[in-house]
Amino acid sequence: MIGIPIVSHVLPGLGIVRELVARGHRVTYANDPVMADRIEATGAELVPCTSVLPVADNNWPTDPVAAMDLFLDEAMQALPQLHAAYDHDPADLYLYDIGAYAARALAESQGRPLMQLSPSFVAWEGYEEEVAAHLRGLPGAPAYRERFGRWLAGCGATTLDVDAFSGPPARALALIPEAMQPSADRVDTGTVTFVGPCFDAQADTGRWTRPEEAEKVLLISLGSAYTHRPEFYRQCLAAYGDLPGWHVVLQIGRHTDPRELGDIPPGVEVHSWVPQRAILEQADAFVTHAGMGGCGEGLLAGVPMIAVPQGAEQFMNADRLVELGVARRIDTADATADTLRAALNDLVTDPETARRSARLRAAARSEGGTPRATGLIEDMVASAPGGVRDR
Repeated sequence: MIGIPIVSHVLPGLGIVRELVARGHRVTYANDPVMADRIEATGAELVPCTSVLPVADNNWPTDPVAAMDLFLDEAMQALPQLHAAYDHDPADLYLYDIGAYAARALAESQGRPLMQLSPSFVAWEGYEEEVAAHLRGLPGAPAYRERFGRWLAGCGATTLDVDAFSGPPARALALIPEAMQPSADRVDTGTVTFVGPCFDAQADTGRWTRPEEAEKVLLISLGSAYTHRPEFYRQCLAAYGDLPGWHVVLQIGRHTDPRELGDIPPGVEVHSWVPQRAILEQADAFVTHAGMGGCGEGLLAGVPMIAVPQGAEQFMNADRLVELGVARRIDTADATADTLRAALNDLVTDPETARRSARLRAAARSEGGTPRATGLIEDMVASAPGGVRDR
């Protein structure tokens, strides 16, 4: 497995990694040492591959082309490290994250099979015209694509077209509910299989006890990246802190000081991190940034959501939740105490929202998750030239 040191990209696949190890496979995982504890806890062997992504200071650019440049820089500096680690000991199969471009270049240069593990939605027929064409027209995009093309021409890859290289390979697993996939009917299911969220059951040891006096529970979380939002949290406290019968769990991340929030109402608990899945299984509503991990967990729990997107694909995710009829979208600039409270009231008093949430919960749980994903990976290893070698 070859990844990038972003928590929302690492966590979705750790359950698969652990299951592969448990089934007797030798699994190495190339990533930055900052992820060592999470990776080694699965039984996989960490292959250190230092990263230049701005994960330490959380200083991500808002300009999409600048963000794409960062991932290209990451690939350029990661590929020599991967060659040093794997050229003398190539894998039977390379699994890789959508942001780890160097992994595909490595596998193609070695003539080894590869499978993408996507923690987000995948491209569909028409994606180039409907989405990518807009990105290609942004300032700086032509220079980025030219630089990408030059790198492909000299890095040993066999897929030299930039759009084809950055898209799904011949085999991909989408670790999301199919319901979250835009234009799902136009996805090539011969290439992509939706297996739903693949949780690491052994690592998911967090526990949370619902207070006995809580009639209803609301979880508020903006994930792990865009979390320094003290004004948003203050608006949430004003909206929900005094709602009769409601108990509120507020996750603020490690970049926000609780003192920035002012007085905390007695029915609110504030944490830098919470066991999200454990809480969602007991929650009645979820205020989320609409990251794909949060969306998947919300759908699996059958909990209606208020989507407050912060960046990247979260805006599309939020719109998708609204289309599914299980969420209201509120942009950060519009997230006042009044709008937040009104959205919650709309959700929890609408019986159709509850029915849709229950249907989507059942659908997501039927997609197979970790066991199915692991079986598909084993099938691909077994069908690789020479089959599984004694490693």
